[in-house]
Amino acid sequence: MTSTQGHVVARIGKPHALRGEVTVQLHTDDPESRLVPGAVFETRAEPGSGVPRRLTLATTRVHRGIWLLGFEEIPDRTGAESLRGTRLVLSADEPDPTADDEGWYEADLVGLTAVAPDGTTVGEVVALELGAAQDRLRLRRPDGSGALVPFVEVLVPEVDPEAGRLVVDAPPGLLDIDAKGE
Repeated sequence: MTSTQGHVVARIGKPHALRGEVTVQLHTDDPESRLVPGAVFETRAEPGSGVPRRLTLATTRVHRGIWLLGFEEIPDRTGAESLRGTRLVLSADEPDPTADDEGWYEADLVGLTAVAPDGTTVGEVVALELGAAQDRLRLRRPDGSGALVPFVEVLVPEVDPEAGRLVVDAPPGLLDIDAKGE
C-alpha cells in the first residue's frame, strides 16, 4: 500500500440478508455522488483474503440509516462475508474532494516510532492490520516482543509522520501482551 493509492470512501462491515449486500462505514461526506451503481472501486483487504482487486457497485440503498451496498462480483451472503473489513478506494487519478483526510495508509505508519504520552519509546510500527471492527497497529517493542494496539483515537491520539512518530496512550498491561507473528 502506498499513499498514492487514492481515498477511502467506505469500509465494509457485516453482510445483510442473503443477496450479497453489506453494511458500510462511510468515509466520505458525499455518499450520494460516490456510491452510485456502476461505480468501480479498488479494494484494500487483508492479504490472501481472496477479495477482488476491484468491485463494481450494483445496488445502493439506505435501511434504517445504514448504507447497504451490493456488488456485481458478489452474488450471495457467503461472498459478502468475505468482504468484511475491506476498504473501498477511489483510484488515485480520481481524488475525493470530500474526504476528511483521517485515513492512514500502512506505508505512512510503518517505521514510525511509537512513544508514550511522556515521550518514552514503546516500540516501532511494523504493520497496520485491517480488522472488521477496527484496525490494529502491530508494534515491535524495544525488547523484541510484539504488541497489538487498536488504532483508535483514544489510544493513538497523535500521528505525526513528518516527525517520524505517533503517540500511544495505552492502558496498563496492553503493551505487555506479546503479539506473535511479526
